Amino acid sequence: MEKVEELKEKLFNKKECGWNTTSKNTTSKKEEIFEYAKGYIDFMNKSKTEREIIKSSKEIAEKNGFKEINEYETLKPGDKIYYINREKSMYLAIIGKEEIEKGVNIIGAHADSPRLDLKPNPLYEDSEFAYFKTHYYGGIKKYQWTTIPLSIHGVIVKTNGEKIEINIGENENDPIFTITDLLPHLAQDQMDKKLRNGIEGEDLNLLIGSIPYGPEIPEAVKLNILDILNKKYGITEVDLLSSELELVPAMKCRSMGFDESMVAGYGQDDKICVYTELTALMDLKEVPNKTAVCIISDKEEIGSMGNTGMESHVFDMFMSEILNKLGVNRPNLLEKVFCNSKMLSADVDAALDPIYSSVSEKNNASFLGRGIGLNKYTGARGKSGASDANAEFVAEIRAIFENNDIRYQIGELGKVDIGGGGTIAYILANKGIDVIDCGVPVLSMHSPYEVTSKFDLYEAYRGYKAFWNK
Repeated sequence: MEKVEELKEKLFNKKECGWNTTSKNTTSKKEEIFEYAKGYIDFMNKSKTEREIIKSSKEIAEKNGFKEINEYETLKPGDKIYYINREKSMYLAIIGKEEIEKGVNIIGAHADSPRLDLKPNPLYEDSEFAYFKTHYYGGIKKYQWTTIPLSIHGVIVKTNGEKIEINIGENENDPIFTITDLLPHLAQDQMDKKLRNGIEGEDLNLLIGSIPYGPEIPEAVKLNILDILNKKYGITEVDLLSSELELVPAMKCRSMGFDESMVAGYGQDDKICVYTELTALMDLKEVPNKTAVCIISDKEEIGSMGNTGMESHVFDMFMSEILNKLGVNRPNLLEKVFCNSKMLSADVDAALDPIYSSVSEKNNASFLGRGIGLNKYTGARGKSGASDANAEFVAEIRAIFENNDIRYQIGELGKVDIGGGGTIAYILANKGIDVIDCGVPVLSMHSPYEVTSKFDLYEAYRGYKAFWNK
């Protein structure tokens, strides 16, 4: 039996809870993990939308010596630069020691998360209630967004160029908002529907007020709401036409569980990877050999389209500017740089949930608490829409993680033919870059309150840092 156990130890791919490894360190790794998670929770509570993520990321970057790329006429190894695209996406880089023609090391995450957006003409009154009409963004279960506290975030831009920032519902003294649902006593027909149709998209209407401006006035509650908004923000109803207002859960991101081993909060897909990649870049103590590039993209949840999504050419422009300011640019050099580059697509993975284990194939599922999750491919059914990483690159990433004692796991997004998903990986792979999805496993993904492990959070940070330091 002893020989059998020795052979198993040598040959088997051990899959164990990462927390079991935290006691093996001379200094308490658990304390490091918990301390790192405090910073993450604070970041999340300040940054619930893509605009807020970019604002927070800019503050962090500038505190760590990063400057806007246009402040540099020329670039040299060690220079720290960033570029912000329309306040919704951001690219950062530390210029490396090697000539850039040999490629760069990229990590990319996305700042947007599923939510509810206000329609262009959102405000209406019905039966002495005032409402905002919404249009959901990304893949959601609509019933999860009723009867929870919601806050309003975003901007209103007036025709004179004045931009008004809105954040209502996060401060304890603020009012919150909600979407009502039908009481079970009267919901027989509703509960006979399929779950996907229990709440219709057009019924996701935000309740915002009920006091009329005065008696015997048509649309008096709507008028009162507009009067309040006009006095506080100086806007009229027509100004809502040029606004971007998002509804997100008003609940705070917090430690979860008696042992405080987990984090619960809105938008961890994919803000957890934004935070880990960003802090990893900030904590690079020495100039990396290869230029380290960090992407914080927008619109991933709806296909990465638009001029702030990864399908745009703005990232190519940022890379071309680096080549220009290094004084090396020439025809086709950008394409050559991309073909020599490596990337971790830092997007979250679906963690196995024991309550719903029937949708997962346990031998190829990611588990909370076992470290950063790698997906060789995503896609659906027969890998449709996937970027399938080459075996050579998977081995290279394995070597980086194993040489730096970083806990990792490799899995798939559920059983074959059950579902599927995608990331920004294919977009960068289309440029010739070696890419693999590499992120944190999440429970209740795309819900208003997702769950992650603090252990996996910290291993992602360590893994991204090791990738840039290789």
